[in-house]
Amino acid sequence: MAPWASDPARSRGRRIAEPEAPTRTAFQRDRDRIVHSSAFRRLVYKTQVFLNHEGDLFRTRLTHSLEVAQLGRSMARSLRLNEDLVEAIALAHDLGHTPFGHAGQDALDACMRDCGGFEHNLQSLRVVDRLEQRYPEWDGLNLCFETREGILKRCPKPLAERLELREPGGVGARFIHGEQPSLEAQLTNLADEIAYNAHDIDDGVRSGLLSMEALREVPLFARFDAEVRVSHPALEATAPRRHLAEVVRRMLSEQVYDVIAASELRLQALAPPDVAAVRRAPPLIRFSPQMREASASLKRFLFKSLYRHPQVQSQTERGRQIVQELFEIYRRDPACLPLEFRSPQPSARGIADYIAGMTDRYAINEHQRLTGRSLFPGTR
Repeated sequence: MAPWASDPARSRGRRIAEPEAPTRTAFQRDRDRIVHSSAFRRLVYKTQVFLNHEGDLFRTRLTHSLEVAQLGRSMARSLRLNEDLVEAIALAHDLGHTPFGHAGQDALDACMRDCGGFEHNLQSLRVVDRLEQRYPEWDGLNLCFETREGILKRCPKPLAERLELREPGGVGARFIHGEQPSLEAQLTNLADEIAYNAHDIDDGVRSGLLSMEALREVPLFARFDAEVRVSHPALEATAPRRHLAEVVRRMLSEQVYDVIAASELRLQALAPPDVAAVRRAPPLIRFSPQMREASASLKRFLFKSLYRHPQVQSQTERGRQIVQELFEIYRRDPACLPLEFRSPQPSARGIADYIAGMTDRYAINEHQRLTGRSLFPGTR
């Protein structure tokens, strides 16, 4: 690995000290703990863009996390960074997501407005620090500092200050001091962006909500669509799915190569001697300026044409309603909660933890059981 890569032998450690594993590095052990967690398994039934029951082939939070891990490992290998740490961060970065995607998060945030709010990055950290219950000696997964730091992608300064009070010099400190996370965390953030842009195009066309004609107005897509039409002129007419797959494949490859090339230039220019120097430097893992703009243009298109599409909005609005009504029911009548979450007066944060851990279909069924109303008929 490069001198600026995160070395598991020099990790800042776990909050609770443990003996080292005889056959795995600290970061490999983190990855394995994440894969075996309950929260990771639940991602298979959590919304990415399209609700889980809308089709078996659409991406879920789980498949998205796997795609981020694959892209991240590929780039980390070329940049001589720690692949295992990238994979651990990628697999854990969405563990705190609510059912129904960002609509569910927004609903819980509104419900929690007077109780500290709700943000899925912080919730992902809360999952691995406290909510997973697998070990007799501690709550959570007791992950390494570097993995936990990478999971906490963003954090408002007031919340970072609260984290700092509980854990001085911990994962909130960099948001207070304006420092950067590890290069592996920076890389995973970009892998996340590359992955969801590409698979949202694929899912959008598959759903019928995005047309090839509209996508050809987006420069990044149009460039590779034109290349495929030249190299395989009959493909779109005879096998449109293969045509789209080839366009998306070339888009993914170009963005990956761009990140590697642009980041190598930055790293060679600054040559940070170690991880500590990385933290004091500006962001070093990045797109080239041209690709940054091309990616931003694609994101703007997807936001307008897919995420704000009336059909997507209709589905997610019902999800938002379910989350809000479940929260109100549990606050009003704690007896509706499972025994482990029940108390004479459960906290709002405990209720948010329970709802955030739900899958889409569990939330739908629980709402129907408690209200007698079905907002998604035919879902089981």
